[in-house]
Amino acid sequence: MDPHAAPAGLPPLREVIARHGLAARKGLGQNFLLDLNLTRRIAREAAPLEHAAVVEIGPGPGGLTRALLDCGAGHVTAIERDERCIVALEELAAAYPGRLTIIAGDALTLDPAALVAAPRKIVANLPYNIATPLLLRWLRRIDQFESLTLLFQKEVAQRLVAKPRTKDYGRLTIVTQWLASVRLLFDIPGRAFVPAPKVTSTLVQIVPRQHPLGDCRMADLERVTAAAFGQRRKMLRASLRSLGHDSDALLAATGIAPTARAEELPVEAFCALARALRASEEAAGGASPDEIGDDKTG
Repeated sequence: MDPHAAPAGLPPLREVIARHGLAARKGLGQNFLLDLNLTRRIAREAAPLEHAAVVEIGPGPGGLTRALLDCGAGHVTAIERDERCIVALEELAAAYPGRLTIIAGDALTLDPAALVAAPRKIVANLPYNIATPLLLRWLRRIDQFESLTLLFQKEVAQRLVAKPRTKDYGRLTIVTQWLASVRLLFDIPGRAFVPAPKVTSTLVQIVPRQHPLGDCRMADLERVTAAAFGQRRKMLRASLRSLGHDSDALLAATGIAPTARAEELPVEAFCALARALRASEEAAGGASPDEIGDDKTG
């Protein structure tokens, strides 16, 4: 008998939702994906799954969870904060003995890398209201994961793959592309979800780079990009003044034209600015790396 075969007799998801009163809650950003063809397609995009510890965020009634288990995941750890869904997921765990662990908690306060052993993959239909904060948390430890296969609102997904000189290019673009390669896989219309949002979702796969695009500290890169894109229509000589340093000196140290604007610079240029900022602060006797925290990546 195939140990990964789907158990017979699992009730339809709509029946599970009705029996447990799992009407989606707007406050939790819940939009359940019940189409088994789509959840299986997501699971296949995240494959291979057999060798990795799979972490799912916000499984709800367990539609994607079923697909991950059916598509070969040896073990899934599901993080769910909605107590109503926990009972439904426990029934699913009983149907897949030893292959599903349910953790009741808030994904914003839990570290997936501390919950499961490597190699690790995250696969999730992310609640819209916490998708970006979660991604930024995971990026800080992206080397701990083999891949992230995530459903985002399409507008967010487009920011992750944006190119310079486009309206979607910004802070999230730079931090993500600095650390990882990003692929847009396919769109899912709002009507596929319950309740149906008024936006399209896009499945994205994020894979850590062997080496970041530039050697710098994430804290410095975030400060530089926040200043630059906080006033994105201004020239960098003006927008970077909010850093409290001589912006002309920072730009001269990196060879960037002071008349350039944030959206024109490639990721590597922002890494150079982050290094210049660090060097300027250290030369001025400012905060040491230890005081900032060891958040260097690369």
